[in-house]
Amino acid sequence: MRLFVSEGAPGSLPVLAAAGRAQGRVELLISTVGPEECVVPFLTRPKVPVLQLDSGNYLFSASAICRYFFLLSGWEQDDLTNQWLEWEATELQPALSAALYYLVVQGKKGEDVLGPVRRALTHIDHSLSRRSCPFLAGETESLADIVLWGALYPLLQDPAYLPEELGALHSWFQTLSSQEPCQRAVETVLKQQGVLALRPYLQKQPQPSFLEGRAVSNEPEEEELATLSEEEIAMAVAAWEKGLGSLPPLRPQQNPVLPVAGERNVLITSALPYVNNVPHLGNIIGCVLSADVFARYSRLRQWNTLYLCGTDEYGTATETKAMEEGLTPQEICDKYHAVHADIYRWFNISFDIFGRTTTPQQTKITQDIFQRLFTRGFVLQDTVEQLRCEHCARFLADRFVEGVCPFCGYEEARGDQCDKCGKLINAIELKKPQCKVCRSCPVVKSSRHLFLDLPKLEKRLEEWLEKTLPGSDWTPNARFIIRSWLRDGLKPRCITRDLKWGTPVPLEGFEDKVFYVWFDATIGYLSITANYTDQWERWWKNPEQVSLYQFMAKDNVPFHGLVFPCSALGTEDNYTLVSHLIATEYLNYEDGKFSKSRGVGVFGDMAQNTGIPADIWRFYLLYIRPEGQDTAFSWTDMLLKNNSELLNNLGNFINRAGMFVSKFFGCFVPEMVLTSDDRRLLAHVTLELQHYHQLLEKARIRDALRSILTISRHGNQYIQVNEPWKRIKGSEADRQRAGTVTGLAVNIAALPAGHQIGTVSPLFQKLENDQIESLRQRFGGGQAKVSPKPAVVETVTTAGPQQVQVLMDEVTKQGNIVRELKAQKADKNQVAAEVAKLLDLKKQLALAEGKPFETPKGKKKR
Repeated sequence: MRLFVSEGAPGSLPVLAAAGRAQGRVELLISTVGPEECVVPFLTRPKVPVLQLDSGNYLFSASAICRYFFLLSGWEQDDLTNQWLEWEATELQPALSAALYYLVVQGKKGEDVLGPVRRALTHIDHSLSRRSCPFLAGETESLADIVLWGALYPLLQDPAYLPEELGALHSWFQTLSSQEPCQRAVETVLKQQGVLALRPYLQKQPQPSFLEGRAVSNEPEEEELATLSEEEIAMAVAAWEKGLGSLPPLRPQQNPVLPVAGERNVLITSALPYVNNVPHLGNIIGCVLSADVFARYSRLRQWNTLYLCGTDEYGTATETKAMEEGLTPQEICDKYHAVHADIYRWFNISFDIFGRTTTPQQTKITQDIFQRLFTRGFVLQDTVEQLRCEHCARFLADRFVEGVCPFCGYEEARGDQCDKCGKLINAIELKKPQCKVCRSCPVVKSSRHLFLDLPKLEKRLEEWLEKTLPGSDWTPNARFIIRSWLRDGLKPRCITRDLKWGTPVPLEGFEDKVFYVWFDATIGYLSITANYTDQWERWWKNPEQVSLYQFMAKDNVPFHGLVFPCSALGTEDNYTLVSHLIATEYLNYEDGKFSKSRGVGVFGDMAQNTGIPADIWRFYLLYIRPEGQDTAFSWTDMLLKNNSELLNNLGNFINRAGMFVSKFFGCFVPEMVLTSDDRRLLAHVTLELQHYHQLLEKARIRDALRSILTISRHGNQYIQVNEPWKRIKGSEADRQRAGTVTGLAVNIAALPAGHQIGTVSPLFQKLENDQIESLRQRFGGGQAKVSPKPAVVETVTTAGPQQVQVLMDEVTKQGNIVRELKAQKADKNQVAAEVAKLLDLKKQLALAEGKPFETPKGKKKR
């Protein structure tokens, strides 16, 4: 067989990716031809890709070629895949052709490009989310995945056209794009030029008919309503009519919380923060806040839940901090443990236990695990060359050495790991090492140490991963990090250090050493639980009955997903290992990194002094949670998201509904007589709630938040369209309708008919431009930029690419709201108000880009 492809021909992407399926099964020759070369003799126009079969026949449809390769690999056809391929040909391709034509040929950007495909992208995202599967047709990659990925890659490889809110689509796209056959296909077709490689091909294509008068809108919610079946509507109404009485009784509060046989027992941990570091916003969202949201959800679901965290208190970092402040290490731990506890208390983190690692239980359990590993032959002894600072008269812990990474050249790599490339480093491998305390150049000295024999444990780890990963919710980055470690082969890992402040090593000849913090820090979860209850083993030696969820940033993945599991497996003591490892990417600050020393960024002890309530911080951090890629905190975006989503969307819906009950119905939620539109609304809310449950069960917290905001957005539109404030003044039928609309709205906001409400007051506060600009300057450190005027227009004139992108996204979303209201023929005053918001956002965007802004004079009708 011979496969003909061409550089810059989009159809070549999926066929090259699929060709990997045929490798080893048939002899396949791949030839790259020019775009004008006629490969198929009976076609009048050049056509690629083309597959010439050994029989002499030709396949010249990308989907058909991909299907052929998949069939050769033993893949079995199924109806769902066929449906996706039909949808790709009839719905996705026309929209995608328009978007690429706009972008590559006409040079347009932003919503002009994204608009035609937004509905299609939303459809893919919703389908992936609702099926709770990583791929379009199930748990494994199918023909549909490769065909759709190949079609979408030229556009979505630019993050600007992969909407942040479509988390399931983002994960799916990232997973496929990281596969080697897909990467080779991209290198062959796009030649590192990105989407511009398609320009010669697209310029020869006729202008897509999609552009010639076809209406472009983004109404995914309306589309979902239109496709609801009568059965779905009836089921939603029936469930609604049962009311609160159909819910199971609340679980009685236990103390201590212990696993219960036959129930779902959920153990949740947040990565233990170093005691001497005050957590910044990235630490808070990456670990404790994410875990807190999941723990609250777990309790609401009546799952038997224990959520724990604590401060990691041993190590050189603590010794050094104590020296700086003239205190003992224990005094430093006591002081900063209280600081951490106060910060998390202010952020309303609902720990069942917030403990610490400097306890007798920590020593006892760590030493027991070590002894079991040692007696089973999983501990080695070896002489290690270490860096010693002669000026400070001490061996330097890995994190107190800094230098140039030997792998990628990053100039601020730590002595244990490079934050840029993620590779583990031995401190002596660093180029140009420096002591971080005194900045002198350390010398190499020898010392005898103990090592965990990871190569000897590797097979056990792989067998455990094979059983655990297929049914788990490990995040894609966690899976990738662990696979990369295993691919490179595990190496013995040093587990001792020449320090005084740590867990003593219970072995003759090593009395002057302590355990390395990353050997015993993860054991801290066990000891913290042991300080909470003497029945701690019911949680930590009970893998048959306990599901362990661990939340962290991606740099902690190797220690939770590999080092501790190897240690636990080596003890042969039936420890509970992580079932679901939830790792975030990094949260940056504006255009840089958080740095307390430089005064850049908001740290936990500062947030409470900003005048902004904890709930607003929680909301915004969850809204920008770095689930699939790094994100950045932005003051401009925080103001926009708070005022548009939290205040004007969610808060406004709940407040309006409550005010109508208070003003028109004597503070009692009225009875409701449902119309067909009301029943459809209930069905849509039910569907969105199902979506919300599916997302949160997989700890996709940011996307689940979007579902809640979608419900309140529909509630606002429902109130606006039905105008209860007008109907209450009309006939008896109008007043009854006003009662139904008010009752249903407040019911969606969680209050049943007959419930008496108290005083209604706003839930959230508006953030003001001058307030935000003042905070930006206060926390900008060396990044602060002084604006000539305090007005909002001027505050965005110095905006970087991050802020500009935020404003572009807001313009896009507000434009969609306006289009949706116009399509529904909503009240003119409401449309005018939303148009005014849109114009204001466009003005901010224009000024942020340094462009003049002219108010539109209106459009002529065609």
